[in-house]
Amino acid sequence: MIRRSQGQAPGPSLFKTGLAFRPFFWLASVFVTLSLVAWFAFYSGSVVLSPRGGMIWWHQHEMLFGFGAAVVVGFLLTAVQNWTGIPSLTGARLWLLALLWLLARIAVAFSDNLNATFVMLLDAAFLPCVAIAMASYVIRAKRWRNLIFIPVLTLLTLANIGMHWGNAHGNYAMSLNSAYMGVWLIVTLIVVIGGRVIPIFTANGMRMHVRPMRKPLELLLIGSALAICLIFALRALGVQVMGGIVAVPLVLLGVLSLLRWLSWHPLKCFKEPMIWGLHTSYLFIIIGAFLWALAEIQGTRFDSALHTITVGGMMAIILTMMSRVSLGHTGRLIRGLTGKNAVMIALFIAALLRGLGLMLWPSATLSFYKISMVLAIVAFTWFVYHYTHTLWTPRADNRPG
Repeated sequence: MIRRSQGQAPGPSLFKTGLAFRPFFWLASVFVTLSLVAWFAFYSGSVVLSPRGGMIWWHQHEMLFGFGAAVVVGFLLTAVQNWTGIPSLTGARLWLLALLWLLARIAVAFSDNLNATFVMLLDAAFLPCVAIAMASYVIRAKRWRNLIFIPVLTLLTLANIGMHWGNAHGNYAMSLNSAYMGVWLIVTLIVVIGGRVIPIFTANGMRMHVRPMRKPLELLLIGSALAICLIFALRALGVQVMGGIVAVPLVLLGVLSLLRWLSWHPLKCFKEPMIWGLHTSYLFIIIGAFLWALAEIQGTRFDSALHTITVGGMMAIILTMMSRVSLGHTGRLIRGLTGKNAVMIALFIAALLRGLGLMLWPSATLSFYKISMVLAIVAFTWFVYHYTHTLWTPRADNRPG
């Protein structure tokens, strides 16, 4: 039941004035929880969905373009209002966008019974709509530095199409490399956005000075991330790129990100649950980049590196950012709710088991898979439990948003 304060419009006004983080963070958290339950059921011998290409393709695709894309859109369409000073997407247009995302999730889950082109077009339409909206705000406000998000969203769309096209036409290499491209595009967004907000959060939360990375080094870091994305785009198109060449931007990204991470004074921040989680998740991306470079040089699988990045990096940083934004943008005190430290530790343990654990104890693969899934399910169930009321009720200060 929605509580109303004096002067607060009735509950339905939330659907007119609520910003994008509200539907997309909630939908993303519920979706990833249910998806991981379905994934666990698959590894336990039960198949509850019928996606074209099978459950492995579905898992790869939906963690990126279902869960990941929803969080990215929720964050960007909320933040763009602060970046440009122009009111962002709300009301019917926002909820139609959320409906488009939801319909695509249903279509992909049962795509084996649907036309492949229809599913691809339905799913691929989501991010271009967001890119057009973002571009309109950025251009009207002339905040040109934020234009970087438009090509990244465009490339994410192409990676999504590549996964669908490769799946529909039996081109496994195109599908897999498009997925890797999607991973590194989301890493690029974390590099760009994290470089902006984590130093600010750290300085404000710990009341200390945090020196930003020098501009040339920051541009080199972003450039290395984009170079990795473009390499996997070439591989998706069938171009052979030697592992040693790919390792160069991976190591460069790892080294520069490590220098950035150290400048945030991470060892001083472990008393603050809303900050140490951001720092530690960023560290997992750094470790994952080095592991991926090692795999490229040795010509081995990227599985350990991939899940070090996606579980310990992406999922953990997403959980912390959703927690912060959900509280801050609803006029509530930004603080770690009961269990926040525990669920972050759970995600980091899941990443260690799924990443380094498989490298050290490959015989325990299935056990580590299942344990890491359960830990991730617990973490996002925690978010749904604690933040559903926050996301579905008006702001505590009676303001729109």
